[in-house]
Amino acid sequence: MAGSAQLALGAAAAVAAAVLAASGCAARAVPDPHEAVAGYERAVSRGDAHAVYGLLTKESRAAHGEEETRRLLEEAKQEISAQARAIAAPGASARATAEVPFVDGERAVLVLENGEFRVDSAAGLPALPRTPGAALAELRAALARRSYSALVRVLSRDTRAAIERDLGALVEGLAHPDSLLVKVHGEAAEVQVPGGHRVLLEREGGVWRIRDFD
Repeated sequence: MAGSAQLALGAAAAVAAAVLAASGCAARAVPDPHEAVAGYERAVSRGDAHAVYGLLTKESRAAHGEEETRRLLEEAKQEISAQARAIAAPGASARATAEVPFVDGERAVLVLENGEFRVDSAAGLPALPRTPGAALAELRAALARRSYSALVRVLSRDTRAAIERDLGALVEGLAHPDSLLVKVHGEAAEVQVPGGHRVLLEREGGVWRIRDFD
């Protein structure tokens, strides 16, 4: 059930939020995330919807509400209990992160290592998005910076390889541009490039510009 998974994710996010509550003050002790995890597992096991609701993040509380949380716990207690036990398992590890938004929409991601926050990614640095939302944020940042290298990094392996193949074929086909047949139609031109690509050009103020290519 999607709702039960969202409930578990909300609790996991609350664990991270508990860890990050002290990130703004170096002198303050960082909370142990395992305490929040254990509290969540105990609340789920005894069917305490009020306690589960209290452990959710603000966003998850707003999305579900206490009554919806209670309903989800009643209808999918077995599934949610299994998720809670997995989160609280002895071998489970916690990774504390923090996001610092900038006024231009960029963000920096910090990771807690050995009691200190380190920069995991920031503008211009490779990122490792661990949620769909984070991947979309990286896409937005790449487009905002007009950065081809950043854009390529957010693509899947297959998509990246396909783009590289297409660009490689286009580069190879344009190896001898002066030998290509150019069809000029007034202020526009079309070129068929070996390898199956086509380039459209147009003249602006006496200067030829690339209008499109495929």
